Amino acid sequence: MKRAFVKTILAAVTLAALGAPALAQDIKERTFKVGLQNPKGHPLELGASKFAELVAARSGGKLKVVPYPGGVLGGDAPNVSAMQGGTIEMAIMNSGILASQLKDFEVYDFPFMFANAKEADAVVDGPFGQKLHTKLQEKGLVGLAYFELGFRNITNSKRPIAKVEDIEGLKLRVIPNAINVDWVKALGANPTPMAFPEVYGALESKAIDGQENPLNVILANKFGEVQKHLALTNHQYNPQSVLMSKKVWDTLSADEKKILSDAAAEASRYQRQVNRERAAGDLDALKKVGMQVTEFSPAEQAKLRDKLKPVIDKHGAAIAATVAELQAELAKARR
Repeated sequence: MKRAFVKTILAAVTLAALGAPALAQDIKERTFKVGLQNPKGHPLELGASKFAELVAARSGGKLKVVPYPGGVLGGDAPNVSAMQGGTIEMAIMNSGILASQLKDFEVYDFPFMFANAKEADAVVDGPFGQKLHTKLQEKGLVGLAYFELGFRNITNSKRPIAKVEDIEGLKLRVIPNAINVDWVKALGANPTPMAFPEVYGALESKAIDGQENPLNVILANKFGEVQKHLALTNHQYNPQSVLMSKKVWDTLSADEKKILSDAAAEASRYQRQVNRERAAGDLDALKKVGMQVTEFSPAEQAKLRDKLKPVIDKHGAAIAATVAELQAELAKARR
């Protein structure tokens, strides 16, 4: 009897080590495709892979998350439609892109909204970020967590950008939403809304002069091969929403939902840490491939903020209550 008891205990310990307690829960064999725009090895893809690893461990291997990096499942807008239809289970994308579904999300694309990553974390992980994700359910989407892309900078193939006037006349690709079109116009440049998978080809063919993205995106997508000049403007911070089709979500058990939610939250902390640890190395790597880097003086940075303030005021008027809520959260974080 003692030997049998010991075997039972050992078996239980072994199952626990394998994540097998989940096998006793209400969990079915399921596979979730995750669409994302950046390539393998990018911090977003690493975050998606960590999420997949955590989900597999906590479900005893029953729930499988399969990331599809590099835009192979299509651009962000098609991914949103596919999730709403239930043909793609998940996607990770710029939260501001969701303004096409709920205008409140436009606030995430306001220039100079966040001074640093700590402020951004406080907002997206707090009541404000959760409230916006909850609102998405009426649009057929479920927000599980926020990853990050980071602070955006401008590249181009024509000239160095050392002052605000240097941006004038450039044809810049922007994320396809209204506020991004407007802030580029406010600087005297020509905005070109474009799905991300098309950007490299458009830069290579000179159909556009430049684009704006965080350093990790510029490096991972090899934009340094087709862009010579990089201006460190840090004009916008991009949280990334980890999204799931509500049609799929509604078919899941409470145990499955908890596994996905908890794993997404843990993966988000991992992803942001990796992204931030790589920042200095990304800039060095871009310099090594020949990109010429400029940075605005404090006076030019102030001029850039002044130029963009009317755009913020215009778009803020339409979502005044949302802007006020976000500002209240920022005030708490700054205290």
